Amino acid sequence: MKTIIHVNQHIIKKNIKQGTEEPCLTVKDYKDNRYANRVVILDKDRNEVARVVYSPHKPLSCGARCWIETQSKVITA
Repeated sequence: MKTIIHVNQHIIKKNIKQGTEEPCLTVKDYKDNRYANRVVILDKDRNEVARVVYSPHKPLSCGARCWIETQSKVITA
């Protein structure tokens, strides 16, 4: 089953402006839209391979409020 994780930049901007923490991540599959501030991605054996983090009050030093963390090897193309 294909799953898409969408980062809604409009929600991030709204949260900054209003000082709120509305979930900015949408996890979409064939039947549901689920909303969250943190998403954990698992492999077929249910081991964590990555996570998507939204942290509005503790951004990274570069200013990013939403990012992906992983211990797995990452290949760029």
